Amino acid sequence: MIKNKLGNTGLLVTPAGFGVLTVGKTQLNYSVGKGAALVRYALERGINFLDTAQYYETYPYIKEALKGTSFCPVISSKCLHSSYSDMKYAVEEAKAGMDRDVIDIFLLHEVRSASDFARRAGAWEYLLEAKAKGTVKAVGLSTHHVDVAAMCAGVKEVDVVFPLINFKSLGVRDGNAAGTKEGMAAAIKMNADAGKGVFAMKVFGGGNLTGEYMAALDYATGLFGVSSVMVGFGHRHEVDRIIEYFEGTIDRGYVPDIRDKKIRVDPGDCEGCGSCVDRCPNRALSLGSNGVCKVDHSLCITCGYCAPACPVRAIIMY
Repeated sequence: MIKNKLGNTGLLVTPAGFGVLTVGKTQLNYSVGKGAALVRYALERGINFLDTAQYYETYPYIKEALKGTSFCPVISSKCLHSSYSDMKYAVEEAKAGMDRDVIDIFLLHEVRSASDFARRAGAWEYLLEAKAKGTVKAVGLSTHHVDVAAMCAGVKEVDVVFPLINFKSLGVRDGNAAGTKEGMAAAIKMNADAGKGVFAMKVFGGGNLTGEYMAALDYATGLFGVSSVMVGFGHRHEVDRIIEYFEGTIDRGYVPDIRDKKIRVDPGDCEGCGSCVDRCPNRALSLGSNGVCKVDHSLCITCGYCAPACPVRAIIMY
């Protein structure tokens, strides 16, 4: 596959990356061997960009996939925590967990507002130190919020932005309200103009837009400033199709086999603690009158972020 410059970072990435969350326990729950084999297959087919995060718990898949190979993919990881010490631990954990001396990209995970960014000043301070020391090559943040993405364009220390965007605006936020694809596209352009590297998430709306495969990819890849789109693969044929798309050999009439994958809550296990409600980035979860969590599927983007927050694993995706 061809490779694109990721802003001014000096990193070259393929136009599609592998979002490794998919193979982990909050989604497909593959064994390390099975998940690693899929990651390795993607690397063998030419994909050189992997996205993970501390709380995804998918470092073992990447480590196993790279074992005994000469592959040296660009790896991005993220941390939700706010303190200097927590971020230091997260970076060291990533290095050890994937057997890497350097992490290519490390991000503040899911920044929701300017005040949230300020609250995480300690974590950001450590990332800047890690970059200065050379243990991290580029730093930035991931976000679902138009206002946050726009803010990044004016923060000179931000090297990389990882925003949510898709052609139906699913999951895009702006402040405390719904955002638009137009707003996020404008924020992406601002960052690209400022030399920031941008790669996009949820271009298939967390799976909800997979049935409109060509339209979803055409929109996201046609945006000015987007160097790569991160895709959650679950099967080899999905890797094959994305490569065909970027090589221009795919049947333009291609429609994937759509599977009915939804977030569900087991009412027998749910304790009504509300942890998942607080964790949901799109306000799709709430507590019902019976104290049990319920899902509004019109808002849910099946990102899987809620599942790790559940202390009793009552949240299921299938």
